[in-house]
Amino acid sequence: MLTLNQAANGKELASKAVKALIDEALLTPKPGLVDAGNSGSHSDMSLELMLQSAQALETTFREIASVSYLHPVNQELREKIAFIGRLGEKEMLLATGGVNTHKGAIWAIGLLTSARAVLPEENDPNKIMETAGEIASFKDRYEPALKTHGQAVKKNYQIMSAKDEAQHGFPTIRNEGLPALLRARKAGKTEQAARIETLLALMASVDDTCILHRGNWSDLLEIKRLAKEFLLWDGFETIIGRKMFDRLTEYCESRRLSPGGSADLLAATLFLIS
Repeated sequence: MLTLNQAANGKELASKAVKALIDEALLTPKPGLVDAGNSGSHSDMSLELMLQSAQALETTFREIASVSYLHPVNQELREKIAFIGRLGEKEMLLATGGVNTHKGAIWAIGLLTSARAVLPEENDPNKIMETAGEIASFKDRYEPALKTHGQAVKKNYQIMSAKDEAQHGFPTIRNEGLPALLRARKAGKTEQAARIETLLALMASVDDTCILHRGNWSDLLEIKRLAKEFLLWDGFETIIGRKMFDRLTEYCESRRLSPGGSADLLAATLFLIS
C-alpha cells in the first residue's frame, strides 16, 4: 500500500517525465529528429507516434518513482527500477507497433526519476545526477544478455555509451546541456531558441551511438563541427548561424542520421529543471 506522499510524489514525477518527452518531441526545428515540421531522418516515426509513446510511459515512470521513494541507494533499488524499465520498453513497443521511440529516454529519465524520488526534497540537479549515477553503478543481476546497437558501437569505436554516461552522473548534461540552457535563458533568448541551443550543445559534445550506428566516425565529427559552428555564431541570432543550422539539417537528413542520444539527453535536461 502506497502512502499518500509516495503516491503524490510518483504522480508528480511521472507527469514531469512525460512532459519532458513531449517537450522534446514538440521542439521545432531539430536536425534529423522528429519534430512538428517533419519526421527528420526517420521513415518509421512521426510526431503523433512520439507523443503516443511518451504518454504510454506515464505508468512506467510513476512506478519507478513509487518504488524509489526514500529508498536506500543500493543494488535492490537498481534491480527494482530495471525490472520496471524493461516492462516499460514492452509498453512502448506495444504503443508504437514495435518502433523504438524512447528506449534511451526510459534509461536516462528513469534513473533521474528514481534519484528524485530517493531525495524528494532535493532541488539541486547536480545532486540528482550524482545520485542517479550511484544507482546506475550497481549491477543488475537480471539484465538480459542481449547485444544492443549501443554496445556494438561502443566496442567498435571505444566511446562512452549511454550506460557509461549515466554511471558517471551524466557529465554531458552537467557540463554542456544545463549550462547551455541557462546561458541562453540569461541572454534573453526565447525558450524555444534556448532549448534548440541546448540540443546543439549536446550534439557538439556527445559521441552519439545513434549517429554511429547509422553512419560512421566522419559523420559524427562533421555533425559535431556544424553544431559547434551554429553555437559559435550565436545560433539563430545571425545569418551564418542559421546557415550552419540548415547545413546540419541537410547533412543529417540526406544521410538518414539521427542524433537520438542527444535528444534523450535534452529530454533528461528538461526533466531536471522541471
